[in-house]
Amino acid sequence: MPYLTEADIAACLPLWTKAVTLKRNDFLIRAGQVEHHLYFVASGAMRIYLPDASEEICVGFAYGTSLICSFPSFVENRPSDYCIQALKKTELLAVSRADFLVLLDSNANFARFWRMELERVLVGRIEREIDLLLPEPERRLQRLLARSPHLFQLIPKKYIASYLRMTPETLSRLR
Repeated sequence: MPYLTEADIAACLPLWTKAVTLKRNDFLIRAGQVEHHLYFVASGAMRIYLPDASEEICVGFAYGTSLICSFPSFVENRPSDYCIQALKKTELLAVSRADFLVLLDSNANFARFWRMELERVLVGRIEREIDLLLPEPERRLQRLLARSPHLFQLIPKKYIASYLRMTPETLSRLR
């Protein structure tokens, strides 16, 4: 990990004390629950979606070596607006919000790593907003393929279609 020394990693590893194993379709968090942990995805794949009465709107994915949580809930200590669900068996490690904040305050290298991670996520969110503003489904798909071609090996196509705001049939036709 950039910016982190072996000593930094050794200092933060003991904080990731909670191991979580989810089976396919298990929930990490449901809408309405408060997020108290940040998770490292060791293996598996997950979807992040907004539950809606008429449809589930997929807003993102997490898979091996990524970090995941209901971020607004984690930061603001409020109920989550969305659900995080395992798409296959998923292994995670968790750090509590309290331990994470202490780590950020006590380790400048980890704080720098976290800032860089947030910048990467923010750029991704802006790219996602651009995708959603494009009226042509072809362009939305092309942009996703350019950024994340590996998703098609990890994530069921019906969830990718939802993420791209198109039907599974449209996605199949475009692929």
